[in-house]
Amino acid sequence: MKFLKRTLCIAALALTLTTPLLAAAQSLPTASPERVGLSTERLQMLTDVLKADVAAGKIPGAVLLVARQGKVAWFEPVGKLDAAAGTPMQCDGIFRIYSMSKPITSVAAMMLVEDGRLKLDDPISMYLPEYASMTVGVEKPGADGKPLLETVPARRPITVQDLMRHTSGLTYGFFGPGLVKQAYNAAGLGANDPTNAEFSQRLAKLPLAYQPGTTWDYSQSTDILGRVIEVVSGQSLYQFEKARLFDPLGMKDTTYYVPEPARQPRIAEPLPTDRSFGVGADLNDPRIVRKLESGGGGLVSTAGDYARFLQMLLSGGSLDGKRYLGPRTIALMTADHSNAGAGIVPGPLYLPGAGYGFGLGFAVRRNDGEAPYPSAGGEYNWGGAGGTYMWVDPKNELFVVLMLQSPKYRTHYRTLTRDMIYAAVIK
Repeated sequence: MKFLKRTLCIAALALTLTTPLLAAAQSLPTASPERVGLSTERLQMLTDVLKADVAAGKIPGAVLLVARQGKVAWFEPVGKLDAAAGTPMQCDGIFRIYSMSKPITSVAAMMLVEDGRLKLDDPISMYLPEYASMTVGVEKPGADGKPLLETVPARRPITVQDLMRHTSGLTYGFFGPGLVKQAYNAAGLGANDPTNAEFSQRLAKLPLAYQPGTTWDYSQSTDILGRVIEVVSGQSLYQFEKARLFDPLGMKDTTYYVPEPARQPRIAEPLPTDRSFGVGADLNDPRIVRKLESGGGGLVSTAGDYARFLQMLLSGGSLDGKRYLGPRTIALMTADHSNAGAGIVPGPLYLPGAGYGFGLGFAVRRNDGEAPYPSAGGEYNWGGAGGTYMWVDPKNELFVVLMLQSPKYRTHYRTLTRDMIYAAVIK
């Protein structure tokens, strides 16, 4: 059997992790693309497109990892880790993954569900009393014709399931119109370095954008889910995720902040003109440690770390002989929970897109048609505002991790990468 010998990235995967706690955790096996039904020529074409975009000054660099049938077939660093400093991209470059934190936090919460310590239909006020009496914002025309924000009581409590599927009524303030979103921006939710508990209490004072359980709206829901995890587990969110996921899985570079001088040179940076992803929202500096551990968007990670997480999911919840979740739990998470049958309608900014529903932490493809992407029904995915993206295609035994720091071009590369990788699937 001829193993892929393209880069140091592949060579690094063949090594045993050296951290004492992780000594038994082996990295993912590798194979040539053709051995797992992929085309080397076609994968090289995608890599060449990324290199050309680096040369044209469109992006600083990227890391692309493609795995099929349980083996990594392509693991390529392209361009610069930091264009301003001239640092070459590394296979273990550390990227702000923003909303790719959400699947991880959702998995952590489902571990507590399996432990019998949390239920999906629990009102979150059981754990966070500040959400016991929520109101919903309603815009009405004022005397001058301009909209005014009034509030009405929430018709039912927010549940844990609502947090996972973005039907809580919470929203984000940094993109999209509306007076509730404006209230989010004016509230200074992140001011003065709040803890997760303080952030949750601030958010609970604001009106919801929708009645709970009625509308899919992208939101701070997963941040509040992270706070629920803290209350139920008695640990900080990072402590729980580190003990139950990161350390056992060998995700040694997946953290909320990077205070260690030895790791800081591996932080990937965007181009200086490409740092904004919304109103008042610029890429953060993970070198600066803050109290907030955002379960919805605060993690940094590497392509190799995230690949281990995805392989665990694709393998039905286990990796290297250790089980993290049961296969029925994975099936539940990757089913569509946000559809008309559940009484849920898509909001005006429905990010999963045509042909997709939303599960518990992931967009989920409903069938082979509708969506303009050549993946199979049952595929699930999510991306981050900083440019990172991932998807898992169980029917094709495939997963992909794209690490990139480019808010401006993030949606472009999601479609481009999908099109060119599926063109490389030859059997």
